Order: sequence, then C-alpha cells, then structure tokens
Amino acid sequence: MRPSPGDGRTFLPLRHRDFRQLAGGRSLIYFANAMAPVVLGFAVLDLTGSTTDLGFVVGARSLANVALLLLGGVVADRFSRTVILQGSAVGAALVQAVVALTVLLGWTSVPLLVVLGVANGALSALSLPASAALTPQTVPADVLRPANALMRMATNIGMIVGASLGGVVAALIGPGWGLAANALCLFLAAVCFHGVRIEAGHDGPVERSRPLHELREGWREFTAHTWVVAVVLQFTVVNAVVAGGIQVLGLGIADDTFGRGWWGAVLAAQMIGAVAGGFLAARSRTRHALRLGVALVTLEAVPLVVLAEAPHALLLGVAMFLNGVALEQFGVAWDVSLQENIPADRLARVYSYDALGSFIALPVGEMLAGPVANLAGERATLLSGAVLVVLATAAALLSRDLRRLTVAPAAPGRLAKGRNTDAA
Repeated sequence: MRPSPGDGRTFLPLRHRDFRQLAGGRSLIYFANAMAPVVLGFAVLDLTGSTTDLGFVVGARSLANVALLLLGGVVADRFSRTVILQGSAVGAALVQAVVALTVLLGWTSVPLLVVLGVANGALSALSLPASAALTPQTVPADVLRPANALMRMATNIGMIVGASLGGVVAALIGPGWGLAANALCLFLAAVCFHGVRIEAGHDGPVERSRPLHELREGWREFTAHTWVVAVVLQFTVVNAVVAGGIQVLGLGIADDTFGRGWWGAVLAAQMIGAVAGGFLAARSRTRHALRLGVALVTLEAVPLVVLAEAPHALLLGVAMFLNGVALEQFGVAWDVSLQENIPADRLARVYSYDALGSFIALPVGEMLAGPVANLAGERATLLSGAVLVVLATAAALLSRDLRRLTVAPAAPGRLAKGRNTDAA
C-alpha cells in the first residue's frame, strides 16, 4: 500500500537535537506569554476596574515591541541568534519576577505596570526575529514544512496550558502567582536555548555592514515581494481588530458574564484548535498553501460576532477552536513561504519588517478599544471589527502574486541527511 502524504514525516524533525531544544524553549516562552496577559489583565481590573486602563497596560508592551522590532531584526542577522534568545529570556524572567512581586505584595500601580510592560516588550522585540529565523537552521530543507508545523504545535501547546491556567489561577489564588510562574518558565526557556548548538557559520552571516545599510537592504528584500506586503497589510488590520476585540473587550465581557475561569478555557479552545490545525498543515501537500491560509483568516471575524451577539462560553469556545484550526493553516504556510523565498542572511530582517507591519496596530487596537466601545457601544465595535477583518482578507487575495505563490512539497517517507540527527 502506498503511504499517504506525510505518513511518518510529521515527527521527523524531533530527531534533530537543536530543533528539540529550540521547540522546548519556544513552547515555554509561549506558555508564559499566553498566561501573562490573562493574569495581568485581571490584576488591572482588580486594581481599577477599567478596560481603558487595561488597554494602556497591554498596549504599552505592544508599543515597545513594535518600536524595537527593526533593531531586533538587524541584531539577529548580525550576532548569534542562540545567544540573543538566551539573554532575552533571562531578562524577561527578571522583569516578570518584579511584576509578580509587586502584585503579590500590593505595591503595584498602573504606571508601574506600564513601565515593566515596556521592558518586556523590548526584550520580546529582540527575540522574535531571532527565534523565527533560527528554525530552518535546525533541520534539513526537505523537512522544513513538518518542522514549522511541529514548532507551531509546540508553541500552541504552551499557549493552551498558559491561557487555560491563567484564568484558573486568577480566579482561585490571584494573578500574582501566575506572574511568578511566568518568571520561572522564562528562565527554563533560557536553559533550553542554551542547548541549541548551531554549527559555526550557520548562526548568522559572517560579513557585517552598517546597521542603517542593513535596514535598507532588508526593506528592499521585503518590498520586492508583493505577496509579503499584501499579507502584512492584511494583518495590520486584523491584528488591531483582534487585539482590541478579544484581548481587551472580550476579557471585560467575560469578567461580566461567564467568568474568569471560563475565559481561560475559551482561549485554550483556540490553542487546541491550533494544535489540531498543525497536524493538518504538517501533512498537507497543498502547493497553494498561502492562498488557502490567507482566505481562512476570514474566520477571525467569527469570535467577534459571537462576543457581540451571544457571549456564552460554550459557543465562543467552539468559534475559537475553529478559528485556531484555520489560523494554523495560514501560520505554517506563511513561515514556509518566507523560508523558501527569502535568502537566509536577510530572513530575520524580513521577519522584523513583517512583525513591525503586522504588529504596529496592536497598541492602537488595544488602547482605543475601550474608548471606542464607550462611545459606540461594545456590540457595534465588535461587529464593525468583524467587517474590517473580512474586507482586509478580501483585499489581500486581490494580489496575483499571492494567489500564484506555491510551496515545494517535501518528498514523503524519507529522512534527509543533516546535522544534529541524534535520536530523541
């Protein structure tokens, strides 16, 4: 019997030690990052009861992240990406420990949380391009698609546990202990990153030039691909809408209706869907993967509609699960498309421009969601956001380059030779 595409290949990247260490570290990072907004958000609501204050606290982190993303891309293409990941994880652990201490001891305030959020956002900006660009250096090229799918499954599992525990911990013992768990996980992530051993010459380019020249070079590479620009513009809109609608208004609606514990379960449902979607993406042989993934982003509108019309935990959980399955098809296709079409020595900079364009509206969405909802009403704000998601997706699909772009399917059932293939 002929094996089905993807049989036996989904878990092949785990034979590579560097990939296992990187995936372990990133899953811990995402665990902490999924729990932190939930417990921190409830800490702000306990402190002031204001979604506007909540928007400013989470928006400050996003603003710092956006401001330093380009620097993070340049740094990741100039220096050791593994060292960058270790240093940023340790720094984030220390910052999060301070946040936890202030919450547990009752010393916290909105201005203090804003300052600490800025510090965490800056550290995340340094690590994001490095971690994204490092994945293709840990596995052979012909297992790149399952490697990206597995990496995303690992991070989504971390997010499932983090998001679900965030609501439960905040409800049962308070947000301070959740933030303390964040600090511990970030430190353990640094230990995992220390175990990544990329061969000399594979952890960043040898030649160096001036940072401004490298930024211009990265910009030229970014703008040379119209499909990249189309998707980034799409997510400038989508991320702003989702950040304000889910992370700010959704959290407030949950606190007023079905409760904090169930909000964690709702967020976990999306991540469970993403893990299921990762298995589908790893086995997919679709050559027009990015076209399909971009179209499926339309499902980001569904949870917004549910929050506006019927904010019940079960219905919202189903919507978030389907949303997670759909978004994972996009996420894997996007990573593979970039890694197959962007030169390795410019990949981190292109990732940084991607992240800058996609994330630049996050603080705007987070900070404006509360005031706009106060003026127009939560229902109208959420439904308008759903319409914007659909329109932005339709606009992206007008790009002929995006519709025509293909990814190379890996040959099924064969393990390529490559570095770091010691058995798990």
